[in-house]
Amino acid sequence: METATHMLRTGRRGTLFEFQMALRDLKTSGERLGLAWSLAWHDVVSRYRGSILGPFWITLSMGLMVLGIGFLYSRLLSISLEELMPYVALGIVFFGVIAGVVNEGCDTFVQASGMLSQTSLPMFTFVWRTVLRNLINLAHHLVIVVAVLIWFGYWREANPLLALAGVIFLIVNVSWMSMLAGIVSARFRDIPQIVISVMQFAFFMTPVFWRPDRFGDQHIFLTLNPFYHMLEAIRAPLLGMPVSGLSYIVLSAMALLGWAVTFSVFAVTRRRIVHYL
Repeated sequence: METATHMLRTGRRGTLFEFQMALRDLKTSGERLGLAWSLAWHDVVSRYRGSILGPFWITLSMGLMVLGIGFLYSRLLSISLEELMPYVALGIVFFGVIAGVVNEGCDTFVQASGMLSQTSLPMFTFVWRTVLRNLINLAHHLVIVVAVLIWFGYWREANPLLALAGVIFLIVNVSWMSMLAGIVSARFRDIPQIVISVMQFAFFMTPVFWRPDRFGDQHIFLTLNPFYHMLEAIRAPLLGMPVSGLSYIVLSAMALLGWAVTFSVFAVTRRRIVHYL
């Protein structure tokens, strides 16, 4: 049965059949979500084996970055430290999740080439592996988020449930971005460098450590920036501010359109991915 399933993965019987097999892959990966979690946890543990602080080394470096940018830009932009520091901290932490999932998504199938060529594991399993690995890292970085919210008193006004909804929107959207990057990168090995460059550009063009009110709330530069809406859906509730309805509309449209395109690409290329590797 396992051999037959593997043969079906690489065979072609029409577009409808390809979509059916892609749906089967998605369903099976959901049933084996525990495997994706185990792989993600193993990635984190093996990456920091022998380290004293483990993933908290990244948290420490991110914390120092938040302090440096917070103090510097509060002077340069003439904004109080109490107002800017939490804004910068939340922006850097959650944009780090976005960049991490998308950048590491480029290697989703390449790193799993051995397992994909020798087993019939669902390909979606490795997508969830990448997402869960970065969520584990986020759990460590939440130390920074909690610290700044408590230190500057924003915890009294924070709306964690609404922020959690923003996190869900972020996960849903970066998941399809990661998967699409993984599919394309499996075919063209220079794509990861392009993706990394794009994410670095997006970091500076997105209001991570500068305030969007410098451009006006409805400026087209912000309206068309998907990363801005991802951040605002999480950061605004944690800072006790309302979230624009436009952000939810953009994030919902991105999720529907993005997954429709990504799933279609996966269905068409699913049987070829193993050969690309």
